[in-house]
Amino acid sequence: MSNVLTIFKRELRAYFATPVAYVFIIIFLFLTGIFTFYLGAFYERDQADLEPFFRFHPWLYLFLIPAIAMRLWSEERKTGTIELLMTLPITLWDAVLGKFLAAWCFTAIALLLTFPMWITVNYLGDPDNVVIVAGYLGSLLMAGGFLAIGSCISATTKNQVIAFVVSVVICFCFIFSGTRIVLDFFSGWAPQAVVDVISSFSFIAHFESIKKGVLDVRDVVYFATLIAFWLYANTLVIQNRKAS
Repeated sequence: MSNVLTIFKRELRAYFATPVAYVFIIIFLFLTGIFTFYLGAFYERDQADLEPFFRFHPWLYLFLIPAIAMRLWSEERKTGTIELLMTLPITLWDAVLGKFLAAWCFTAIALLLTFPMWITVNYLGDPDNVVIVAGYLGSLLMAGGFLAIGSCISATTKNQVIAFVVSVVICFCFIFSGTRIVLDFFSGWAPQAVVDVISSFSFIAHFESIKKGVLDVRDVVYFATLIAFWLYANTLVIQNRKAS
């Protein structure tokens, strides 16, 4: 774990060594405010909760999280520092996990900075704070899923733009699989078991469940398994590239 912690600290410091981190946080906070108070009709609903805030997180993360993840390995490959990284006395898994945790922690910091909304809703009414905490937890788990996918795709190419576009497409499939359009299309001819499996892959379905304050073990296991799978795939991609 000491190796993972070393990589984690190195990567996290790198985020704040450039203006990119601050620009990302400002954009994230600005968009969450727009989505919550304008598109989400926060005041018009006349309810003391953060449902409008969490409602747009899957779509907000669809573009912002791949933007974070696209540089994780693409930049290392482009500059050639990946060879230097692999010569260090660390395992490949240490590097993959350390980089992922740093990106996840950075995302958590951006999410934590939205706390004024939580304060606002408590000032205006008497919300169920347990549900709000569950919403934050679900949002963070979902962000981890996006990051794991983006990290794996980033390892496949030196081009950050390609990594970004491919990550967005794959993440979009995970979001869209739970929408009514997709489920109605398959329910017309496929067995119900197949429809249920397709629906179970959706980020939205699992996030919606947690967002309501229902912390089902199956939802947590889903995100944990998704993250583990894509991080494992991440190590296989780098290992394959290294061998070739």
